[in-house]
Amino acid sequence: MKLSVVIPIYNEKSTLHEIIRRVQEEPTPKEVILIDDFSTDGTREILKEEWEGKDGFKVLYHPRNRGKGAALRTGFEHVEGDVVIVQDADLEYSPADYPVLLAPIRDGRADVVYGSRFLGGPHRVMFFWHYAGNKALTTLSNMFTNLNLTDMETGYKVFTRKVIESLDLKTDRFGFEPEVTSKIARKRFRVYEVPISYSGRDYSEGKKITWKDGVAALWFIIRFRFFD
Repeated sequence: MKLSVVIPIYNEKSTLHEIIRRVQEEPTPKEVILIDDFSTDGTREILKEEWEGKDGFKVLYHPRNRGKGAALRTGFEHVEGDVVIVQDADLEYSPADYPVLLAPIRDGRADVVYGSRFLGGPHRVMFFWHYAGNKALTTLSNMFTNLNLTDMETGYKVFTRKVIESLDLKTDRFGFEPEVTSKIARKRFRVYEVPISYSGRDYSEGKKITWKDGVAALWFIIRFRFFD
């Protein structure tokens, strides 16, 4: 089984080398697809110097900043692996969890796997209101999709290539999470959830998602249930 690791990147100069090192250390045969969403902190130059043209890597660039969802769509267009995993570049999610995430697909039990931060894995203690907002969005999403997820907004999502090729994704920013959840539920793919570790960062460390993205996620949950 070949894995395609799709990494959307925006201004992650300080973490880029480390996350790619961790991805490479994980032993599953893989290709790594790096999508720079018009970084302005030097990330773009590092990608060109270090990984452009290197075996096992595809480096793609957006001519303007478009958002995580748009970067993922760009990456999905270039996957060649049997299984696709979304990997954030900010070190909040550990590639050491790949075996747990891939197991339900390897065993033939699942088409999609979500890595949940709320199923008992070790995690950095962070913001209560982020947690509460996440749970509220997950609950609303579950009501509309009839899934029973604990962490709809997780950054670790794994798909078979067949699933990715069947989805008509549209949103550009963090609306990717409720959109893809709604669409896999509608197509009745087999979804598993597994516990993962989580090392959240705060805004001084570069965290990008804000309360505005939470409000937007609320709209996307409703939109993709009733208006898509």
